[in-house]
Amino acid sequence: MSHSHVAATVAGVDVSVSDVDAREATLRAAMPPAALPRAGTSEGRQLRRWLTQLLVTGRVIEDEAAVTGVTAEDAPAEDEVLPDDSARLEIGSIAAAALADPLARAMYTHVTAEVDVTDADIADYHARNPMRFAELPVGGNGWRTAIVEAPPLDAVRSLVAEHLRGAARRRAFRLWLDARRAELVRLAPGYEHPGDPRQPDNTHRH
Repeated sequence: MSHSHVAATVAGVDVSVSDVDAREATLRAAMPPAALPRAGTSEGRQLRRWLTQLLVTGRVIEDEAAVTGVTAEDAPAEDEVLPDDSARLEIGSIAAAALADPLARAMYTHVTAEVDVTDADIADYHARNPMRFAELPVGGNGWRTAIVEAPPLDAVRSLVAEHLRGAARRRAFRLWLDARRAELVRLAPGYEHPGDPRQPDNTHRH
């Protein structure tokens, strides 16, 4: 991978610099100029590193889907996998962006199919967060009033289970994806992960 036209390899297959160029051009065409860093600056190089991560992640998912026979058919909706901003932060920006693709969501379902939570997990979470799924009671004229007491566990069990199961599955998918990228992806100098402390543009400024 010493060739200057190669940004990365995935399972030994090149991801070319021209692939990154094309992804950047598409992004810049879709966004106001002020919304993105100028090309050639430190921030502009970091953008290209991030785009490289999107490209290699997509390739990893495609390769793994081919190996496992997973297709995009019957993939869950994006908001089922990432219901809110907290879920996107939890899973990370690269994985969240990848999950815009139905094939990635189908792989998510495949990878996390066996992930579940126990009754003990549910009870423990409710004990620590008794008001988490409490509904504000409706008073006169439709106004919602302050909650006076926490709902019993049985009243919110399914909501707690769904919340914990979603978090556990996002964590499992993120760990799986990190492991597969570590195994399959090799990045060329200049196209390192944006957060890699060894690359020169990863500087923390105040």
